[in-house]
Amino acid sequence: MLGKRNIFLVGPMGSGKSAVGRHLARLLDMPFYDSDAEIERRTGVDIAYIFEKEGEPRFRQREREAIEELTLIEPLVLATGGGAVIAPENRKCLVERGYVVYLTTSVEQQAQRVSHARHRPLLKDVNAEVRLRQLMQEREPLYTEVADLRVATDCRKIHAVAEEIMKALGYPAIPLQGILP
Repeated sequence: MLGKRNIFLVGPMGSGKSAVGRHLARLLDMPFYDSDAEIERRTGVDIAYIFEKEGEPRFRQREREAIEELTLIEPLVLATGGGAVIAPENRKCLVERGYVVYLTTSVEQQAQRVSHARHRPLLKDVNAEVRLRQLMQEREPLYTEVADLRVATDCRKIHAVAEEIMKALGYPAIPLQGILP
């Protein structure tokens, strides 16, 4: 892992960053943080409310502040919001302070995973699949720019994705408990 102790997960909404990050942190016995959840904790309101009342620019400012602070905690596993890579300051923090894993997923899989979510302000009152394609086109080069590792999540179990990350980072495999050979 080249001396980096932090693991940062980036990728589009619905790629599994929070679920994989939580599982990975548990396997590695490291603290887990989610930048969106941290913003909600700090403000006492959900992300959708921040977007509605303060707009996306203010949310992105709050996101930059959260990522600046969270990336200084060591060690940790951090799941970032899908748009965290937009700000150059965030990309710099991620690249310099940890090992960045880009969780890739198809737009079709994203749409399926977020279809019932009401807390996705960028998908409010729009055709979700069209908007997801637009966001992917804009952000994919930024995810690739910061990534030390790319891991596909389409049609995969959380534990399989976490184990692939652990293997790539040089951690020993965790045997599955209760599974017969």
